[in-house]
Amino acid sequence: MATYIVTGGTGFLGRRVVEGLLSADTDAVVHVLVREASAAKLAELATRWNATDRVFPLVGDLTAEGLGLVDEPPAAQHVVHLGAVYDMTADEESAYAANVNGTRAVIALATELGAMLHHVSSVAVAGDHRGKFFEDDFDLGQNLESPYHRTKFAAERLVRESTGLRWRVYRPAIVVGDSRTGEMDKIDGPYYFFPAIARLAALPGGLPLPLPDLGATNIVPVDYVAQAMVELIGRPGLNKRTFHLVNPRPQPFTEIYSALSRAAGAPGGVGPVPGSHTALATLNRLPGVTAARDFLLSQFGIPAEVAPHTSFASEFVSDSTRALLRRIDLEVPAFDTYAENLWRYWRAHLDPDRARRHGGGDRLRGRIVLITGASSGIGLATAHAVARRGATVLMVARGIDELEAAAAQVREQGGDAYSYSCDITDEKAVELLVKQVLADHHHVDYAVNNAGRSIRRSVLNSTDRMHDFERTMAVNYFGAVRLILALLPAMRERRFGHVVNISSIAVQTKQPRFAAYVASKSALDTFSEIAAVENADAGITFTSVRMPLVRTPMIAPTEMYRSLPVHSPEQAAAIVVRALEERPARIDTPIGTFAQVIDTVMPSVKKAILHQGFRRTGESAAARHGRTAPSDTTETGGRSPLLALAPVVQPLMGLPTPAARIINRLPGLHW
Repeated sequence: MATYIVTGGTGFLGRRVVEGLLSADTDAVVHVLVREASAAKLAELATRWNATDRVFPLVGDLTAEGLGLVDEPPAAQHVVHLGAVYDMTADEESAYAANVNGTRAVIALATELGAMLHHVSSVAVAGDHRGKFFEDDFDLGQNLESPYHRTKFAAERLVRESTGLRWRVYRPAIVVGDSRTGEMDKIDGPYYFFPAIARLAALPGGLPLPLPDLGATNIVPVDYVAQAMVELIGRPGLNKRTFHLVNPRPQPFTEIYSALSRAAGAPGGVGPVPGSHTALATLNRLPGVTAARDFLLSQFGIPAEVAPHTSFASEFVSDSTRALLRRIDLEVPAFDTYAENLWRYWRAHLDPDRARRHGGGDRLRGRIVLITGASSGIGLATAHAVARRGATVLMVARGIDELEAAAAQVREQGGDAYSYSCDITDEKAVELLVKQVLADHHHVDYAVNNAGRSIRRSVLNSTDRMHDFERTMAVNYFGAVRLILALLPAMRERRFGHVVNISSIAVQTKQPRFAAYVASKSALDTFSEIAAVENADAGITFTSVRMPLVRTPMIAPTEMYRSLPVHSPEQAAAIVVRALEERPARIDTPIGTFAQVIDTVMPSVKKAILHQGFRRTGESAAARHGRTAPSDTTETGGRSPLLALAPVVQPLMGLPTPAARIINRLPGLHW
C-alpha cells in the first residue's frame, strides 16, 4: 500500500493527479495539504471519488513555517508537490513565498520522511534560452524575465541541490483545459486572448485576417499532464530524472489562432506576414510603444505581464519522457482536435461577458428585471409588458397590500412575478431588499428606477417648504442612487447590467413650478451619465427615459393636465421596454429635443416663452393655501407667445413612428 502526501491536491491539475493515483492503486492512501477553510472542498472531492476512507486532510499552509502543520505528518513514501503560484501576474513577494519558501518546506518534509519528492516545475525555467532545451538541461545562463520564471527556477534549483533527497522533476508546458470536456477552472495563459477572438467573430467569416509572426508556443491539455504524472510517479527506477510534459512539436501562434477561430466562427488567419516578427521586435524597442501596447491589451482584459510570454524561444525536447509513456499509448493530442471543446467550455462557464449574451428570440426572455414603483402606473404596466416577454419581474413598492395584488395580477396573466415591499428612501431597507433579491434570484439583469414623487409649486411659494425639495430628492434621486449602488457590485461581478431611469421631458423643457421635481431628475440623469462612463468596461449601461406626460396618479392633482393628449401607462411601458431591449444612453421625445435646441440657439426666447406660460397657469389648490403671488393671476387679452410655437409643436407631437425611426439614425438622437 502506497501512502502519498500531496500539496495543491484540490487545484486544477492536483485533483486530477490525486484521482489518478487512487485509480492506479486501489489500496493507496492520500493525505492532501489543505488550509482549514479548504477541508470541506477536499471532503466533497473524496466523496465524488468514492474514496472517503482513503483521502484525508493534512491541515497546514504551504507558505507557513514548516508548512504550518497542525498534526504530525503521516509516514509517506511519496510527496507530490503541485502547490504553487502559477499566476503570471503575481508579484515577486507572493510568488517567492509559495514557490520558493513553500518548496523549501516541502523538501524538508520529504527528507525527514525519507520519501520520494515529485516536484512539479515548469518549462518556464528555460527562460529566454534559444534553441533546443533538453530534459537534463537546467542552468544554461538564460534570463528569467518575470517573478513566475524566477521563482520556478529557484524552486527547482533547491530540489536539485538538496542533499539526501530522492527526487523527480516534472515540467509541464502551458496547461489548458481537459481535451475531452474542455473543463478549466480559471482564466489564465491563452484564455486571456479568448475574448478578443470572440469579438472578431462579429466580422464576416470569409474575411481574411493577416496574422503577425508571434513565434511558437507549447500547449498541453490537463488530462494529458495528469495521466503522464500518475504513470511516471508509479514507475520505479526514475530517480533524479526530469520529464518534459510538452507538445513534441512547437505550435506556431497562427496554428493556435486558426483552431480557435474555427471554433469561435471568427475570420480565419492568413500568414504569418513575412518579416512581421522582426518588425514587431524593432517596434517594441521604440519609446512609448510598450506602454501603448499594454494599454491596447488592457482594453481586451489581457494583463501586460502575460503578453510577452505567449511564445517560447526554446524548443522543448521530450524524447525520453515520450518513450516512457508509450507503454500506455499516451500521446499529446493535436490542439485542433480539442480546441472546440476548450472554446465551448470557456464560452459557457468562463467568458467574462457571458451574462451579456442571450440565446436568441426575445431579448428579455429569461432575464430578471427589478422595477420600483411597480404597484401602479408606469411601473405596473412595465411589469406586465416584460412578463409577457418572458422576463422574471421583481416588483418593488412601499404598500404591501397593493403590491401583492399587482404581482398576483401579473401572475394570473401567466407572468413570473415576485413582490418585495421596500421604502427606497430607507438605506437599511434597500440593503435588505438587495440582499434578499440576490439570495432568491442570484442576480438582477435590469433595474428600472420608476418610483417617483412630484410636486407642483412655484419657488416663491416654497420659501418656507424646504422639506418639499428634500422629500422629492429623497425618492427621485437618493432613492434611485441608493438602489443602483446596492446592485452595482453584483452587476460588475457578472459584467452585465442595465439600469433604466424614468426621467422626464421636464428636464429638457425646464417646466416652471416643478423646480424640485426637475432638479431631482436632472441630478439622476447626470449621475447616470458619469456612472455609465465609469462602468463601461464592466458591461453596465444606463438609459435615461425623458418620459412625456403619462396619465398616472402622479399627475392627477394638476387639473390642466387632464385635458392634454398624454400617454397612457401602457404607451409609457412600451418606451421602457425599448430602453431595456436597445439600451441607448437616453430616449427623448421630439418636443424635448426641440426645447433643447431652442434653449441652445435662442435661450432668451425660450425663457420669455416659459415665463409667459408660468404667468398663465396658476398654482394648484394644494400649493395656494390662501396665498396670493404675482403668478397666480392669468393674463387677459393679447396673443400669448406660447401660440407662436403651435405650428412646430403640434407636428412634433404627432410625428409618425416611421419618421421618428429615420430621424433616430442621426447622431445624438433617440426618440
